Amino acid sequence: MTEVSEILMSVLSAIRVPRPGDRVHKDECAFSFSSPESEGGLYVCMNSFLGFGSKYVDRHHAKTGQRAYLHITRTRKTQKEDDPNSGSGDPPKKKPTRLAIGIEGGFDVEQEQYEEEVKVVLFPDRQEVTLDDLSSMPDVVRERVSLSVAELQAADSVSHTLQVQQWDGEVRQESKHAAELKQLDNGLKIPPSGWKCEVCELQENLWMNLTDGKVLCGRRYFDGSGGNNHALLYYQQTGYPLAVKLGTITPDGADVYSYDEDDMVLDSKLPEHLSHFGIDMMTMEKTERTMTELEIAVNQRVGEWEVIQESGTTLRPLWGPGLTGMKNLGNSCYLNSVMQVLFTIPDFQTKYVSNIDKIFDEAPSDPTQDFKTQVAKLGYGLLSGEYSKPAPDPADEPNTSAEPRGDQVGIAPRMFKALVGRGHPEFSTNRQQDAQEFLLHFINMVERNCRSGMNPSEAFRFLVEEKIVCQQSQKAKYTQRVDYIVQLPVPMDQATNMDELQEAERRREEAESSGAPPPVAPRAQIPFAACLAALSEPETLTDFWSSAVQAKTTATKTTRFASFPDHLVIQIKKFTFGLDWVPKKLDVSIDVPETLDLNALRAMGQQPGEELLPEVAPPPLMTPDVEVKGILGSHGNEEDDSLYSPLLSPVLDDSTVSQLCEMGFPLEACRKAVYYTGNTGIDAAMNWVMGHMDDPDFAAPLVLPGSSSAPGTTPTESLPEEHLATIVSMGFSRDQATRALRATNNVLERAVDWIFSHLDDLESMDVSEGGRSEGGSEASREPPPGPRVRDGTGKYELFAFISHMGSSTMCGHYVCHIKKDQQWVIFNDQKVCASEKPPKDLGYLYFYRRVVE
Repeated sequence: MTEVSEILMSVLSAIRVPRPGDRVHKDECAFSFSSPESEGGLYVCMNSFLGFGSKYVDRHHAKTGQRAYLHITRTRKTQKEDDPNSGSGDPPKKKPTRLAIGIEGGFDVEQEQYEEEVKVVLFPDRQEVTLDDLSSMPDVVRERVSLSVAELQAADSVSHTLQVQQWDGEVRQESKHAAELKQLDNGLKIPPSGWKCEVCELQENLWMNLTDGKVLCGRRYFDGSGGNNHALLYYQQTGYPLAVKLGTITPDGADVYSYDEDDMVLDSKLPEHLSHFGIDMMTMEKTERTMTELEIAVNQRVGEWEVIQESGTTLRPLWGPGLTGMKNLGNSCYLNSVMQVLFTIPDFQTKYVSNIDKIFDEAPSDPTQDFKTQVAKLGYGLLSGEYSKPAPDPADEPNTSAEPRGDQVGIAPRMFKALVGRGHPEFSTNRQQDAQEFLLHFINMVERNCRSGMNPSEAFRFLVEEKIVCQQSQKAKYTQRVDYIVQLPVPMDQATNMDELQEAERRREEAESSGAPPPVAPRAQIPFAACLAALSEPETLTDFWSSAVQAKTTATKTTRFASFPDHLVIQIKKFTFGLDWVPKKLDVSIDVPETLDLNALRAMGQQPGEELLPEVAPPPLMTPDVEVKGILGSHGNEEDDSLYSPLLSPVLDDSTVSQLCEMGFPLEACRKAVYYTGNTGIDAAMNWVMGHMDDPDFAAPLVLPGSSSAPGTTPTESLPEEHLATIVSMGFSRDQATRALRATNNVLERAVDWIFSHLDDLESMDVSEGGRSEGGSEASREPPPGPRVRDGTGKYELFAFISHMGSSTMCGHYVCHIKKDQQWVIFNDQKVCASEKPPKDLGYLYFYRRVVE
């Protein structure tokens, strides 16, 4: 023990006591998914507070020379009171009654009980020091080490800090109308029961307006149930804002809705407001489900949930390499589904998993913040099979006769989710997200982190050719852009069961007029060929500014593939907006084929004898900060500003600018939206606004490219030197940093985004370290090349699809199906099973691979 005491004394200066703000990783290894519950436990460096599994702690010691680690092991506590019904299968779960997580009545969160054992381990010989051993050591050693151990045990781990343990969806605010609500003295008294809608006589989902006591039915839900919207229509006619749901009134309160604030609210004067119509809260009993209970029930009832999750059949659990489940960290199923699919693609396997040792060896001092390290860690966790094992049975003694439940130990991608979501307004939260948006976000991050070497995102990258023909002059304009996803429209008017849909609508209208419950709506059957035809058919542009006739006229735009990627992603545009701008989901079944031939959609380029539109004012309408979906330089390279004459004012569609302003957006932002979308209409401009609302210069005045000075003449001194230094420190040349800042009005954040989005163009510029010289060759003086794209035949086969259940992308659940060795496999978070009936007609994102002939 004397020798150990001497070692501790020699490393005492490297043993730190955690302070507020220190990141303590005591739940998960930086390089693997090992945890204190894993075999071998977790080793926490007592200097950097990084955690390492038994497999990787020696690597950290050898690289850093750190010798003292806190070894943490946890074992599950023995349950003293077992539910008598939990002997086999899952223990009974309480039905959720509250739209919340981690709160009484809400959805359950895992609350395992563990016994924890800690000791100090000294490397390289792994000498162990228990807390009892410290008592016989010198005071200075005992006090320092004991304090460090105690603070490490008491500190919140990073994963615990990031994870939202409790979420309450029922937190409501006091209505602004409650205190001063004016009630009409009409003598109306509401009976304690026997209510019905005064318009359609519906007897459920009834709301009483707190201004005049009118009893009307509530809104229709997305699945066709609910009311007939009469209470909402009444508000729109009268402006009376508050209504209470009859049947939910108890001495503790009731459901109150504010139509003006469009939310469930609190009414502190509810007893007074109810007594005005003869209702005594203290004598009322609940007879109707609350809105929260209805939302939970509806989300559990929708038919597509059972079909997509294949819950009507007994599925055979699968284990082994490439068959690893992922824990849901709270609405993280969108991330789970996307990453499961991506790591079945060879490009991502080769980039991150095949090179994992090299990536780990080159990892920075804090690998938890390194993109390549965390992606490689996730990929290896999914493909290795190390974590593809049955989850421990909740009961203390496993029942060998029970059927396998399908749940796996799996992996919990906490570090990965925190890293890829950091700084993002949506992906940094625990709210549900759109899987398509996350896929593009992740591709963008891959692009930024693959400046050199292999870029797996190239597997998805393709060129789109857009041809616009002026109908007055018959002259054409060709542009190309990079894309990663094909968005396929859903032509509802092409449904093959249109007669059935029309009959169902007729029955619904009859039920609405008679007050009867609406019938179950059938699902529209849409041919895939009709979706493809809607994508390729010409689009009419009514307000196209033609440079040939120097005026607005009508034009047609056709879109074709200028290249075909190795892997094609197709998004079915199921989510749309109604006339009231409320998002809704189209309930459709599409006969998506297993094989696909898109060669007929190959772009042909300029045709013989075809005249091109002259390149004159207005300026090319291209945003300088475009990211993943950038427009290629079809109007000359970005060094040539000859078309951006400062004497030319942008020709803007005033009507579109006015419409955007009426929606409450700043005038200058509206002008930029119309300018950068080429006067192509309100929809395109609105999309631009939604995509740039977080830009620092969103409301800044529109500055035309080249309007401040001629190209190449702006002195470097006019650029913020600190911004230049920041970009140069990232490995770029001063010329590249200068160009990025000029293109983004000297906004550092946008300049960094711009430079990573134009890497292919920048490769032609002079690079600081070992790059080309300015006049090195003729090739270096050619226009910058376009982005690298792969090309080949347009024949594909389906290998994966992601499905969504729920009423919008902001709620519900995602699962994915992946074909492995000619067998469809369903990945439903931690459950991985052989698929019996893959619901290919209900998918949201489809993934195809090129058929090699």
